[in-house]
Amino acid sequence: MHIRTLRQFLVLAETLHFGRASRQANISTSALSRSIRQLESELGVTLFARDNRTVELTPEGRTFLRYARDAVMQWDQIRFELTDPADELAGEVSLYCSVTASHSILVDLLNRFRPAHPGVEIRLATGDPEHAIDRVVALEEEVAIAARPDDLPRGVEFRSIEPSPLVFIAPVESDDEVFASLPPAVAAGWAEVPMILAVSGIARDRVDAWFRSLGVEPRIYAQVAGNEAIVSMVSLGLGVGVVPQIVLDNSPLTDRVRVLDVAPALAAYDLGLVTLKRHLNNPLVRAFWTLAHP
Repeated sequence: MHIRTLRQFLVLAETLHFGRASRQANISTSALSRSIRQLESELGVTLFARDNRTVELTPEGRTFLRYARDAVMQWDQIRFELTDPADELAGEVSLYCSVTASHSILVDLLNRFRPAHPGVEIRLATGDPEHAIDRVVALEEEVAIAARPDDLPRGVEFRSIEPSPLVFIAPVESDDEVFASLPPAVAAGWAEVPMILAVSGIARDRVDAWFRSLGVEPRIYAQVAGNEAIVSMVSLGLGVGVVPQIVLDNSPLTDRVRVLDVAPALAAYDLGLVTLKRHLNNPLVRAFWTLAHP
């Protein structure tokens, strides 16, 4: 089994498409197919279930995926440890963040990182920030931009970059009288306000605790995944939402919502980089981690 084969397996596991995977791996589709078949033969299991239309990881493939990521990561680490430390770093760092973070925090990080390490490639995946730490722990990415939870999982390191207040937002225009006098004059008035909240995550936990402190059961109109979707629904006049200020600052809908002066204020997000402690032994991850400091 060669590292090259493991890398090809990882590309296919990510794309689930032989054509795209072969282009990324710079080999022909037939060569990639032969490589995967040989790997499956050596392991004695089927890693991918495929037909003429779809490619999916089998349960055995998902188990092997974790091994492959770890093996390639360790190979890259020892290879760099054995080379001259004066040599220019080269290779790939996998990163996960939300779309908002990619437009704001990541831009500044890369503007500092690229001139110092032009030979290092960033492989970026974007999605719901709630999953950022879980993806790092699962070895799906080496580094993520995330809000620090109250309790970090064991073996996870966090490096703060900037705070972002959690704010209540309401529509600028609405025919619903409930939005005419916000925030409510008395705590009990919140029970009549339709809320658009995250399904789960840090913001949801803090909003739930906030309502409990008021002794109010919130009237939840919608539960959504992704802060950008909350801003969109609030802008349509569907309810009041809670989002990090950084999301609002980078939203094209910012002029269609207003920030409410709510007391007591919610605890702010502490936004920063997340990685596993052992990843910091990798010179590529360590270089990104170090330059990320404000």
